[in-house]
Amino acid sequence: MRSVLLLDSDGVVVRLQRSVYCLLLSVLCGCVVSPQAAAQTPTGAADPGVAAQKPDTGPAVEYEGRWLVPYEATIPGTDVRFRMIPIPGGEYQMGSSDSEAGRGTDEGPVRRVKVAPFWMGECEVTWSEYKLFMQLYRHLKEFQARGVRKVTDDNRIDAVTAPTPLYEPDFTFEYGDEPRQPAVSMTQYSARQYTKWLSAISGQQYRLPTEAEWEYACRGGTTTAWSFGSDVSVLGEYAWFAGNSEGSGTKVVRQKKPNPFGLYDMHGNAAEWVIDAHGVYPQKDVVDAAADWVRSVKPDPRVVRGGSWELTAEQSRSAARLGSDDERWKEYDPNLPRSPWWFTTDPARGVGFRLLRPAKAISREAIEEFWKIDCDDIRYDVEDRLNEGRGVLGLVDRELPQAILDLQK
Repeated sequence: MRSVLLLDSDGVVVRLQRSVYCLLLSVLCGCVVSPQAAAQTPTGAADPGVAAQKPDTGPAVEYEGRWLVPYEATIPGTDVRFRMIPIPGGEYQMGSSDSEAGRGTDEGPVRRVKVAPFWMGECEVTWSEYKLFMQLYRHLKEFQARGVRKVTDDNRIDAVTAPTPLYEPDFTFEYGDEPRQPAVSMTQYSARQYTKWLSAISGQQYRLPTEAEWEYACRGGTTTAWSFGSDVSVLGEYAWFAGNSEGSGTKVVRQKKPNPFGLYDMHGNAAEWVIDAHGVYPQKDVVDAAADWVRSVKPDPRVVRGGSWELTAEQSRSAARLGSDDERWKEYDPNLPRSPWWFTTDPARGVGFRLLRPAKAISREAIEEFWKIDCDDIRYDVEDRLNEGRGVLGLVDRELPQAILDLQK
């Protein structure tokens, strides 16, 4: 049995079995790596999902002399877990030609895309995960009332806004809010803030995928209409969509078959936000999936992918795109200005999101592009809520989970 040598607080050498050391390390890092990967985690490694050697079983992606493997992470300060799957890098043809496109779908022009390896959420972010972010609102309000963890000009870059309480929970949760159902109805801005919050408390870089990364992950190496082929009669084995959901809303994740990369519900169930605006793609011979995404200075349309329980089979195709409609999707919101965190109108109750973590961490300036407010209209709406006391801005960092636990003492 291989072992690891450590020094205790008195300078005495302590020998631990590698398996015990890796277990302790995973607990401290807030993650649990698969047993095969844990056995091969290098001494001193702090990155979840990274192994020194290829595991005997399970998916693994070779990258810069190491192996990216699946891992489970626990949201710090809670017992809520989520699972991330490694996705290999490569090149592919994004989109479909007019002759191949699904009936009535927007699948964009075909373009060549280069993709770097990353991890992607095995499922959409669920209510068990997202409700922790929703609870952040009252925690940040309490910090504000106590005059602690203040936001200043010096640390404002490390602050997020938490979603305000739902105006009509019964409407948002009409189709259920079970812990394993995908969380839905949040705006793209709110999804971005979620990824910033999770990144800050976990020490890992989570973000929304770009549209090109999402389609690559959805296809799973295939070139057909769906990741399983082009026979629509098989779709029900992989997806909840208008043809089999019986109009009853989202379903518990992971009930259908996964795609070739091991990702569940990429077709149907909840449609998923990507970071892009719905606009003209950059014109390049080969597009960089992580960098060449479509920026915007308007609140909509933003891109939603994958189709949902209430959309057609064609709208769940790998290349199918849907543009958000900020005005229509907030039609039933009685607030003025309307909420920057929530939508109120279908099809938004079928829209959620999925996490991505890049294989190689990028600069703070670069990752901030995926988190920040990028539109004056959204900025004005957020600032108006904050000025009126109907919103809250608070710091997110590695100390936040303990600070929240301390509030409850």
